[in-house]
Amino acid sequence: MASEGVLSIVLGDRHHLFQEAVRSVLEGEPELRVLATAGNGNHAVAEAERHRPDVALLSANLQNCDGFSATALIRSRVPTCRVVILAGDRDNVALARSIEAGASGYLPEDCPLTEVIAAIHAVHHGDVLIPPNMLGDLIERLAGRHSGREQARRIVSSLTRREREILALLAHGADNDAMAEELYISPQTARTHVQNVLAKLGVHSRLEAATFVNRHGLGEELEGAKRDSRPPTLVDAGVRFSQRQHRASPGRSLPGTSLGGIKRPAPATT
Repeated sequence: MASEGVLSIVLGDRHHLFQEAVRSVLEGEPELRVLATAGNGNHAVAEAERHRPDVALLSANLQNCDGFSATALIRSRVPTCRVVILAGDRDNVALARSIEAGASGYLPEDCPLTEVIAAIHAVHHGDVLIPPNMLGDLIERLAGRHSGREQARRIVSSLTRREREILALLAHGADNDAMAEELYISPQTARTHVQNVLAKLGVHSRLEAATFVNRHGLGEELEGAKRDSRPPTLVDAGVRFSQRQHRASPGRSLPGTSLGGIKRPAPATT
């Protein structure tokens, strides 16, 4: 964080020369301080988590993780950080994606730097900046957002309790080991659950799953599922245990039963 009275900024742009030029101008302002720069989206998210800035100024076309996905992750992990997206002029799709991801401001990439400085101050004070000539189209696009959110909720409701817990952890960037520790399962089981969740959501990566949660405002609902999780009575890698007890005669093994009475699938017979 910057000193009191100085707004702290993380700057993300794929072009180093542009990034340094903007940084130089911003740091010429006595009330602004650039804490870190990033050339790709993943780095921008990491720097925002590390420094917890007041504002993140991100280009929409960041590499590895675009500006919209990075915005959603930053807003999820550093809620106090406001985000301003720089994108193409009159790009209505980019504007809608920015707002849906949680950005507080949208500016054309070729706008004067004085407007960028004014935008940083404005979003820090709680304003939402949308170019007036793009507002009408944005309203039309967001009118269909409610139906999209309801569809997303239906998809999430089709997940099992464990899969909802996994999705909540995905939204916070947890890896397989962290999921395993949190949910008292093995990392391989966590990996299997992640694959199932991605398939049911119709996405291809953990990042897309996290963006899905943030885009549709499902974070609080999933947090409830994660808080309700309790360690299972018996723990094993990917096996759901029956509460019924199984007995075997001395010296005789039952098909499908291993040591300790843990039920596993019996091998297929030909």
